[in-house]
This record gives sequence, C-alpha cells and structure tokens, in this order.
Amino acid sequence: MKPRVYITRPVGSEAINILAARCDVTCREQDLPLPPAELAEALREMDGLMIAGARLPAEVVAQASRLRAVSSVGVGYDNLDLAALTARRIPVTNLVGVVEETTADLAFALLLAAARRLPECDRYVREGQWRFWQWTLLWGADVFGKTLGLYGFGNIGQAVARRARGFNMRILYCSRRPAAEAIEQALGAQRVDRDTLFGESDFVSIHVALNPETRHSVGAAELARMKPSAYLINTARGPVVDEEALAEALQRHAIAGAGLDVFEQEPHVHPTLLGLPNVVLAPHVGSGTAETRARMARVAAQNLLDLLDGKRPRTLLNPEVFETASGG
Repeated sequence: MKPRVYITRPVGSEAINILAARCDVTCREQDLPLPPAELAEALREMDGLMIAGARLPAEVVAQASRLRAVSSVGVGYDNLDLAALTARRIPVTNLVGVVEETTADLAFALLLAAARRLPECDRYVREGQWRFWQWTLLWGADVFGKTLGLYGFGNIGQAVARRARGFNMRILYCSRRPAAEAIEQALGAQRVDRDTLFGESDFVSIHVALNPETRHSVGAAELARMKPSAYLINTARGPVVDEEALAEALQRHAIAGAGLDVFEQEPHVHPTLLGLPNVVLAPHVGSGTAETRARMARVAAQNLLDLLDGKRPRTLLNPEVFETASGG
C-alpha cells in the first residue's frame, strides 16, 4: 500500500507530482490559514505531512496516530512542536540552502526602501503631490560606505553581507560562535559584542533564529543604544523584537526608521507601526518569489519521500529520533 501524505497548501503541481508518483496525496486546495482541528482531522489516516504556513501543535501530533514523517516547507520551525514530534519518534526536516539568497534580497530591499523612503516617495507621486522639484524633498540616508550590523551570521546573514560588499559597507556581526576566518576575510566582516553592534551600526539587520534566548532580545535597551540616524531591519522572526518598544522608538524618532517583514503577532501589526511613515512593512514574504517557492516545494517533497523511505535527509531537525527509528 502506498504511503498517504497530506499537504497543507496548494504548493504547485511539480511538487505534488513528485509525491504522487510514490504516494497517495491529499493537498488542501485553500491557500488560507489551517485551523488545528481541521489539520488533526486531515492527519488521522496520514503517514506523512508536508507543512507550509500552518502550525503543528502537540495536541494535533497526539491525534495523528499514523504519522511517521514531517517535512516543513521553510527554514524556521517555531510553528512545529518539535518536542512532541520527537517524543513520538517522528523525524522532521526543514529547508536549508534554498531560501537564503531570496530572503537576503528582501532584507536588502527593505534596507534600501527604508533608507531612501521609497513608500513615502511612491505615495507622494500617486497622490498627485509632486508638482515641482524641491531641494529638500523627501531626503533619505546614504547606504554606501555606512556600517551594517548583522545580528546573527548564518547563511542569510552572510548572504546579506555579500550584498553589502557591493555598497562598500563596513560589516559587523554578532553571533554565538565566530564565523570561519576565511568567511570573515572574504566578507570583510568583524565579530563584535551586542553593545558594539547596536551602538556603531547605521543599519542593524536581524538574522537569528527564534528561541527562548532570542525572544525580545531586541528591546528598549538595544534600541536606545542605536544612533538616532540608524535603521532596524527584520526578516527573521517577529518576536525577536519587542514590537511595543520599537513602535515607541520610531514614534519618538529615537531611531530613523525600520523595515519589517515579520511581526510579533502575525498577521496583527502593532497599530502605531501602521500609522508611522518611517517604517516599511511587508507581509512575511522573505522567500516569496516564484523560483524560490518552486524550489522549496520540490526539496520539501523529496525530503518527505526520503523520510518515508527510511533515508536520512541532510536537513534533519531531530537526528536522534531518526537514528532510533531507523536503527542507525
């Protein structure tokens, strides 16, 4: 009997066909939020799950008695109760090496848009306010030659650093472990402590994973260390930033601006942020290009097949479970 797998969103025919060649596939047709109760019902007879843009809490894991493999169509996995899956000895994969460049593109796009006030410029033209050239019209901030601080220096942070090199930026980074010396030299990156990063950077771009240590790790104290002319960019996870503190800092012009793709209570956005002109807002579209989303779906589909076949994928989140389950 073929394994039965469930896909939480319409991820495209290519990935579905990869799975359908070997599995009985059920793909949810709606590209909408998936309530936990509906997911629990869908998983009752499923062996595998390919999850995109949905949450998998412990109570759903407990009800999915046949589930034996989960493939996440993303890098972050705070939407999964990994402890509950590990307790059930269900191996889980995510995507590494697929979304980094595209997310770095967006991070740098937000940086440029915030610095040059592009949403304000766009509104100014569309609303018919542009009647003549003015010397002082919508001044922004230079990016070239400035200091970029990367809070987190994994694959995405390093990809942003590569883009910053083209703007002749000084690159600082803060991470738990130093990068390899060859990477530091190639990118011209200097490891510093958090105080230095926030105090000396003209742009701070966040690239840490969300965990108990990083939750609200960018709060009032860190924002107070930033220059009044500095900008904060976040394409990582919303709860890394204390959104209330950020809204207050932007409102008081304690920092110059921000570019945000992620928020603390998505899709809710702090109402103060919605009314401020000095923040660029995007709806969590860091990996949102046709090419990257197609790659994500293909890789996630192959990961799920590998798990169901007892193979060990490269991006296994709980390898101890896989080893136990496979006898390795």
